[in-house]
Amino acid sequence: MIKLSLIRAYPKEKYTVGLLYVDRKYFSATMEDPDRGLLQSMSPEEIRKIKIPGKTAIPRGTYRLSLTVSAKFKNRTWAKPYGGLVPLVEDVPGYSGIRIHPGNTADDSAGCILPGHNLQPGKVLHSVATYRRLMDEVLYPAHLRGEEMSITIKL
Repeated sequence: MIKLSLIRAYPKEKYTVGLLYVDRKYFSATMEDPDRGLLQSMSPEEIRKIKIPGKTAIPRGTYRLSLTVSAKFKNRTWAKPYGGLVPLVEDVPGYSGIRIHPGNTADDSAGCILPGHNLQPGKVLHSVATYRRLMDEVLYPAHLRGEEMSITIKL
């Protein structure tokens, strides 16, 4: 089983910079929307009261990951090598369509996780290259082997 861990190490008012680990080994930084204290164990009603749609990181917790074809991203140059398959974070309470994909700022996120290098405040850079490395070295091979994948998100 492939286990990703995302530590939301630098929560800010308008974005959250995280540290992504693959099987306990540091992989890259991440960019997300602000962490507003949501937890996977909260009810949908509790989440709705706190969540700002398109501007809130997903609840902290552990989720299954799968690679599925994304209608939105399948024709992007970074998704084509994988047949349009993009990592999907499954069963996120109060959210749908949460993916791991390239992007640079929280404005590119809408709840999704953006891998890259945090070289400037409020941004990750080299996101496409980092995404491709994650797919080539970790997620796509695991998908081809039929291996289970998960991501745990915490502060």
